[in-house]
Amino acid sequence: MGPVTMELSAEFLRTPSMDYEEWQSVVRSVCGQYTPTAVQTRAFSGRLQARSVYGLRVVDLSCSAHRVDRTRRDVRLDGKDHYYAIFQITGLSKILQNDQAVELGVGDVALLDSARPTSYLSATEGNHWASVQVPRGSLISYLGLEPRCPSRSSEAAVARQLRRLVQDGFEDEQSMSGLTKDYMRLALLDLLGALFVPSDPGHTSLHADRLFARICGVISERFADPDFGPADVAVETGLSLRYVQKLFTARSSTCSRSINSARLERAVFLLKRRSLMKTGQPIREIALASGFADYAHFNRTFRRKFGHYPSFLLQHPK
Repeated sequence: MGPVTMELSAEFLRTPSMDYEEWQSVVRSVCGQYTPTAVQTRAFSGRLQARSVYGLRVVDLSCSAHRVDRTRRDVRLDGKDHYYAIFQITGLSKILQNDQAVELGVGDVALLDSARPTSYLSATEGNHWASVQVPRGSLISYLGLEPRCPSRSSEAAVARQLRRLVQDGFEDEQSMSGLTKDYMRLALLDLLGALFVPSDPGHTSLHADRLFARICGVISERFADPDFGPADVAVETGLSLRYVQKLFTARSSTCSRSINSARLERAVFLLKRRSLMKTGQPIREIALASGFADYAHFNRTFRRKFGHYPSFLLQHPK
């Protein structure tokens, strides 16, 4: 057991032990609906400690039950919708989710989905777990894909770094500024990505292509709004702005450039239509209809892209 695990255990053991009903009530308020089974309620004992670390909930948990279940009915009742990285602090256990099993020994870490039925089977007495809860949207947005659950990581060095980061958060949470917490949370998400992003490049690439196609769809629907920009793309798609930019960088472009390209293509179409149909529509109006609120900026952008000003197309529509 590494030093971080020992420190977590030492502080956790100072929390009061709870009986069956009290433990179950606290767990349900913090984690969702879970029910210990294969245990005599009178002989039951358990502990729980929940804290905020970098704006995320971290829960330390133990109980004397040999099995704890979260059923489909439990999932429907509480509506919990987050992922959680779970560390085996002491003992040995097997976790069942999505008809798959992961076995955890001391120091191991797995990723689970709160929106799926789950069973915890303890192979030893005195099992103690620690978990970091991450809202579903936040993790998918940051990683750019939906992680597979359950996943058990074999990256021991990265798992140690993640445990150390959580431990430091316990000690320093109160003294951190909001900006510092934001950066530390990003570091934590980076480590989760290193642990649980699928190593299969085909799976990752296919998912990224689908996300990029969705981004392009949003741009094609919204580019005519002059206030629409990359931040709006991120909001519309449920992705982080950082990941949106990453998808464009991988394709040697930027989100802003893609939005401008869509606007210019619309402007070219409207200019040619005006010339052919002799509508007399003002170029300023065409610029605004294409998503350019600033006429001077429209002229500059158009000339940079095509080598001439918009008025050129009025005399040469083809």
